[in-house]
Amino acid sequence: MSRRRTFLFLQGLASPFFTRLADRLRTDGDVVHRINFCAGDAALWGKRPAWSFRHGLGGLGAFLESRFHAHGFSDVILFGDQRPVHRLAMGVARAFGARVHVFDEGYVRPNWITCERNGVNGHSALPRDPRWYLAVNRTLPDYGDGRPVRVPMAVRAAQDIAYRLANAVNPLSYPNYRTHRPTPAVVEYAGWTRRFAQLSVRERAERRLIRRLLARRRPLFILPLQLNSDSQIVHHSPFRHMGDVLDLVLKSFAWHAPGEAEILIKNHPLDTGLVPYRRDIARLATELGVGARVHYVESGHLPTLFRHAAGVVVVNSTVGLSALHQGCPTKALATPIYDLPGLTSGAELDRFWCHPEPPDAVLLRAFRNTVIHATQANGDLFTRDGIALAVSGCRRLLAERSPLEELFDHFGRPSH
Repeated sequence: MSRRRTFLFLQGLASPFFTRLADRLRTDGDVVHRINFCAGDAALWGKRPAWSFRHGLGGLGAFLESRFHAHGFSDVILFGDQRPVHRLAMGVARAFGARVHVFDEGYVRPNWITCERNGVNGHSALPRDPRWYLAVNRTLPDYGDGRPVRVPMAVRAAQDIAYRLANAVNPLSYPNYRTHRPTPAVVEYAGWTRRFAQLSVRERAERRLIRRLLARRRPLFILPLQLNSDSQIVHHSPFRHMGDVLDLVLKSFAWHAPGEAEILIKNHPLDTGLVPYRRDIARLATELGVGARVHYVESGHLPTLFRHAAGVVVVNSTVGLSALHQGCPTKALATPIYDLPGLTSGAELDRFWCHPEPPDAVLLRAFRNTVIHATQANGDLFTRDGIALAVSGCRRLLAERSPLEELFDHFGRPSH
C-alpha cells in the first residue's frame, strides 16, 4: 500500500480472521481502530485497543460521526453489508468519503473469500454484461482453483460456540446489543444437535437413494436449499423464506416437468433443523401427485450431483456458480451475480424443465476468472493456514483502487 491509511474495523464473522488482518495492516504501517458491539467481538479482538459501543442502534450514527471527525478513517472494514449496524455505518462512511470494504464468504467455492467495495451479492458492483467479461478476461492470468483449503466443520462450530459463549455476558457488558441472527443460540444449538445426530443414521440410506437416482438415467433436477436467515433470501430475493421457494418450484415441477423427470431437494449443510423440511416436502409432493418423483436428502456431494443432473434450480446461492462450473443448466429465481445471458437460463421456470440450457463454457471461464481477479482472495476464514493465505491475498483487494475499479478504469463500467 502506497501510504499510511487509517482503518476502522466493525463486526466480522465468528472467527479470528479480522484480528489477523488487522495485525497485518499494523505491521504494514497503517493505523487500525475497532468498535466492539458485543462480548463476542471483544473476546475475538483480545487485548488490542478498541472502543465499546454499549448503546442502542439509535445512538450509533452520532457515535460513528464523532470517531470519524476525530480520527479521519480512510477505510472501513466489515463482514456482510446487511447487518443493521453495518447498514448504518456504511452510510456514515460514505458521507465522510471513506472506502468501505465488505467481506463475505466466497462467491467462488471452495478455496476463496470475497472482498468488495461498498457491497456484496445483490449490492455487488460486478457488471451484468457478458461482453465485458469476455474482453476483460483476455488480459488476465488464469487463476484456476487456487490453493486448496479445507475447513473442518468442527473448527467452524467451535469458533461459533466460543463467540456465543462470550456473548452470554452481554446483559451486563453490552446490555443494548441485539444480534442480527433471528434465532437464539440455545435454540439453534438444540436444532443442530438433533439434526447432526440423525445425519449419521440417514447418510447411508441417502447414499443408496442417490445411487439409484443416478443409475435410473431419468432427467434429474436438483434444488439446493438456502438458509431462511441468509441475507440472499431476506434482502435479495422475492421470497419470504424457503417455504415459498418450495411451493413455487414443486408446483411448477408437478405441472410442467416431463413425466419421467425427478427432483432431488438437498438441505443446506448449516441448517438448524428447526423447519421440518422432510415432512413438509413429502406432504406438498403428495398433494401435487408427484410424491414418487420428489426426493429429499440432508447429505450428498453437490458437484457429483451437478455433473449428472439435467438442471439445477437456485434462488441466488453461490452453489449456482458451482453448478455452472460443472456445465449444468441452471435456473436462478432471483438475480445473483452469475445471472448473465449465456450462463443461467433465461427461460421461465415452467419452460426450464423441458428446455434446460447448458452454460456457455467460454463465457463461464471468463466470468469466473474475472470474478476471482476482482473480488476474491484465496484462503478461508477459519483455519490458521487458510486465514494466513487469505490475509496475504487481501492486500490487493484493499488497495486504494480495488482490482474491480482498475478494470472499470481500463474497460469502462457497463450498466447493470
